[in-house]
Amino acid sequence: MILTQILRPNCVKVPLESRDKEAVIAELVDLLDAGGLLSDRDLALDAVLTRERIQSTGTGAGIAIPHGKCNAVRELVMAIGIAGEPIEFQSVDGKPVTILILLVSPADQTGPHIQALARISRLMLKEDFRQNLEQAASAEQVYELLSNYESE
Repeated sequence: MILTQILRPNCVKVPLESRDKEAVIAELVDLLDAGGLLSDRDLALDAVLTRERIQSTGTGAGIAIPHGKCNAVRELVMAIGIAGEPIEFQSVDGKPVTILILLVSPADQTGPHIQALARISRLMLKEDFRQNLEQAASAEQVYELLSNYESE
């Protein structure tokens, strides 16, 4: 799976404006909505927040991958945000996050959702990639970094 086939450049935001977990998730959902990728913004937001209440998607090392499944999308969609200030996310390592990658997929499609989560997890194991994302000065730079790493 190639993430830049899912991620649209207009669904990347640097820096994120929000400073708390629920607000930053809403900000990412709003990116998807503004891009015309959601048929129901509130349904998508509710799906992600409901999943987040079950268990934090803060995976550690400054990364969170909030995600949800609902009927507000026809295919897997993705947004990325880089926080200007670390955000408390109840991560598994107890540390705040700066890199947020949001996934929303149709309720009846598991395969692409799992593949995207796996691909993101593998990329985030690369410390230099994470550091470059955290230091990105613009949405364009984040998208370019992702494109470059995926073409390696």
